[in-house]
Amino acid sequence: MSSVVKDLHSNGVDVRKSDTPVVVSDPIMCNGNAHSANGTNSKAFKIFIGYDPREDVAYEVCRHSLLKRSSIPLEITPIKQSELRQQGLYWRERGKLESTEFSFSRFLTPHLANYEGWAMFLDCDFLYLGDIKELRDMVDDKYALMCVQHDYTPKETTKMDGAVQTVYPRKNWSSMVLYNCGHPKNRALTPEVVNSESGAFLHRFMWLEDEEIGEVPFVWNFLVGHNKVVEGDPATFPKAIHYTLGGPWFEAWKDCEFGDLWLKELEECEKAKEKVG
Repeated sequence: MSSVVKDLHSNGVDVRKSDTPVVVSDPIMCNGNAHSANGTNSKAFKIFIGYDPREDVAYEVCRHSLLKRSSIPLEITPIKQSELRQQGLYWRERGKLESTEFSFSRFLTPHLANYEGWAMFLDCDFLYLGDIKELRDMVDDKYALMCVQHDYTPKETTKMDGAVQTVYPRKNWSSMVLYNCGHPKNRALTPEVVNSESGAFLHRFMWLEDEEIGEVPFVWNFLVGHNKVVEGDPATFPKAIHYTLGGPWFEAWKDCEFGDLWLKELEECEKAKEKVG
């Protein structure tokens, strides 16, 4: 076991297999505490995960890691472009620089949450090691959204399976966002706007003023290859690992930093599926 993993264990970060059963309802996924007679819970914290068919296994592991460690009810919904197109919510053509199917559809999160309450969007290439309740408890209604405000300029020209790596201000801010869906400014994120506005407008949150964007600690969007763990400093230990350049589900990235934790989570996820099946 690496020194980093040992530190995570000793500081209360759960990287072990959980004995708590995961109850999954369809199409809304909940942890055991959230499951009710009809399979849903109106008080559950809503989470929307970007979905790409090429990374189905990444989505499954991300979802599993959230449910396993959450002490609050969750409703987890994949944002699938094909379904959004069928529903008439998404119609823009895919651009050459879009590395995933959810590059723009992510900004439909407030609309999908009916512009009510708080909801979270995250990319599928995350592994959660912390209880999402800790993050949810940080929300502040004075902000329209909250995120990790990275100062990130990638050196690589490609990522994942050869996708082009783009560089722009507020890079990776939109990869994990807590949306105050009821905030008046987020009413601007209509399907029409999401389907027509530029990547710069959306990914830089240009419908908002700077003071309307809140900040959460970087450990909730810990960028592999960029953020660093400082031994003996729990404030630097990741709560949510983001394999932004590529994760172990791609052959070329099987040996990436924290790849062993993701592969262990995959094994547990598959065992959980076998039990349900």
